[in-house]
Amino acid sequence: MHGFTWEIRVDCVLAYSVCRRDDEVDAMNREMYDQVKQGILAHPEHIESLIHLLSVSRHLERIADHATNIAEDVIYMVEGRIIRHKTEEYA
Repeated sequence: MHGFTWEIRVDCVLAYSVCRRDDEVDAMNREMYDQVKQGILAHPEHIESLIHLLSVSRHLERIADHATNIAEDVIYMVEGRIIRHKTEEYA
């Protein structure tokens, strides 16, 4: 939801926040992968549902990546700074 808000307001503070939180979403996706893997081993009869869960997690992670790209563009438009691939710039 942050993505739509800061794009309309062109808010760099919120854009930096979106960039910082991308790592959190990546970590959640990795955690979901581990949980699904364990679930498949423990309950192979639920494999189809677990694979769907993994797919949803991956799609949400990609949405977060796109939101981060937009946030980086907002920062460039407002401040003229290129911060892509420079996570230390988010702090």
